[in-house]
Amino acid sequence: MPNANRGAVGFQSSEFEQEYDRPSKSQLKREMEALQKLGEALVAEPRDRVKRVPMPEDVRDAILECQQIKDHEGRRRQMQYVGKKMRTLEQDELDIIQKTIDSWRGASKAETAVMHALERRREKLLADDQALTDLRDKHPEIDLQHMRTLIRNARKEQAENKPPKAYREIFQILKQLHIAANLQKGEDAAEEDRDDDED
Repeated sequence: MPNANRGAVGFQSSEFEQEYDRPSKSQLKREMEALQKLGEALVAEPRDRVKRVPMPEDVRDAILECQQIKDHEGRRRQMQYVGKKMRTLEQDELDIIQKTIDSWRGASKAETAVMHALERRREKLLADDQALTDLRDKHPEIDLQHMRTLIRNARKEQAENKPPKAYREIFQILKQLHIAANLQKGEDAAEEDRDDDED
């Protein structure tokens, strides 16, 4: 027979339960996995880049050591150690590391986009003679005769399935023109700033 007085004692059972002001185990696990992935991203980068990232020396050493390990199990254990070291960092240190990695990825995307644009320009030069005239209009300093010879040789190399020596040289010239144009833009901007300061 059920007790009629049960639960009517003047207190609720939830009063004595402890309240947790900490994150759940799942949340902690997600945060640890995110730090592990951040460590893996650093291990995947070249050594000279890792050395420039602002971080404590012990974390950097763990990452650099992990890069040297070739054995699968040894590398896996070292990655766990890197993750453990990453968990000792403060949030502001982690933010700086993440911003550094993001800036590398953004710079790489921009460089890749420039290279693709130069490759498209090279293809236009090989496909259409008018493209060379357009290039000369943009860059009057270009050696037109040399470019014509390179274009002719590149077309011949493609037709005869020879190694693309002239093809590569055209790309290098386009790359140099692009770099020179960017330097000129930077100098022009600096000149305008000086003129504004003098006014």
